Amino acid sequence: MEIDQTTLQDLSIFNADEANAVFELFSGCLTINGRDQLRKNLQTPLSELDAILGVQNTLKQLIPHTRNWPAQISNGTIKVIERFYESAIDPLPATVSSLNAYSYKLLHGPDYSLIKYTMVHCFDFIKGMQWFVESLNTEKPSAPLVKWLKQADAYLQQDAFAVISKKTHSAELLAHEMLQLGMFIRHRFKHQMAGLLQLHAQLDAWYGMATAIQKYQLIFPDFKESLAPHFIMEGLYHPLLANPVSYDIQLNHQKNFLFLTGANMAGKSTFIKSVGIAVFLAHAGMGVPAVKMELSLFDGILSNINVQDNLAKGESYFFNEVQRIKATISKINDGRKWLILIDELFKGTNVQDAMKCSSLVIEGLMKIRNSLFILSTHLYEIGEDLKVHPNIQFSYFETAVNGDQLVFPYQLRTGISDDRFGYLILKKEGVVHLLNSL
Repeated sequence: MEIDQTTLQDLSIFNADEANAVFELFSGCLTINGRDQLRKNLQTPLSELDAILGVQNTLKQLIPHTRNWPAQISNGTIKVIERFYESAIDPLPATVSSLNAYSYKLLHGPDYSLIKYTMVHCFDFIKGMQWFVESLNTEKPSAPLVKWLKQADAYLQQDAFAVISKKTHSAELLAHEMLQLGMFIRHRFKHQMAGLLQLHAQLDAWYGMATAIQKYQLIFPDFKESLAPHFIMEGLYHPLLANPVSYDIQLNHQKNFLFLTGANMAGKSTFIKSVGIAVFLAHAGMGVPAVKMELSLFDGILSNINVQDNLAKGESYFFNEVQRIKATISKINDGRKWLILIDELFKGTNVQDAMKCSSLVIEGLMKIRNSLFILSTHLYEIGEDLKVHPNIQFSYFETAVNGDQLVFPYQLRTGISDDRFGYLILKKEGVVHLLNSL
């Protein structure tokens, strides 16, 4: 599925402030390599149904194993193995015996210590990978796991590793066995070790996803093959909020455009991002933050949420809004299935101009029936003229007033909002009093 960096940032999939990124939900990866692999996986969500279902089935099969996951393969273990190939050490004996192992220890003490320290970690790593191959192959594995198991088993079928299979702990290795293993791994297994480390990184990435599904009680979405895009979401919520409010939303070919209104702070942006995050995670094979979700495959997601001006280039906020809309229209006018998310269109110009521009853009976008659109706006007035279009639906987030306090229930209602609370907010925050006191 196609997604650009702007959309990834708009949806907070990745963020400079990592604590507020969806990616951080999967921080259960045990190694940096696994974390890096997960980042790569999420940067390229999947576009084929078989691939998505393959990841879903892989995660379902890994979840029961997470409680018994080998703890000996740590980030430190991975780093020690990688550095072993970068370290300069005196040559090892061509044939290692008890006698020349003792001589090497005596004459090359620092190098012997380095090899011994590294082999402790190599032993743990190989032992752990052997456990994965044995444990994950006891049931009918998913297609990705079949491929993973075949590759891992091919790397592990080495005569030199028989000594690891026979022993429980690295401390049981005799000096000559340890040096023999070190010589093999350093000189005859470098390429294979790189492949084995990469396989572990992918497995660790899946582990991070599997543990997140359990921790946050995510559900796997149900994909339905369809020529036209659609989704049905029940109990959808934003995964980064501590106490989120849930939503129910449905868009399809008959109603493919959602016109969303409501006061500032009423919840429009959070809702739009929640939809985008759920569709994104679904196409990564992940669980989603909802009670139930059904959707078609999408070819891409594009957003227009956090547009910025560019002082260095002398580009105004409005100019960049226009450029983003232009790029979006050019991209989605190709017959493919897109999800388009637009929050508060044309904030960078005056109200009259914004109304004219917004109406023009909305009227044009509604001609594209093979994509789904969610567009929020504070320009409630343009909604009346749009009611003549059968493929548009209207929803809003209501705002209640309790005395002089605004109350935001964050509930999605049918219709167009007419809330105008700017003056009340100014008064509540004491700005009116300050101005009257001047």
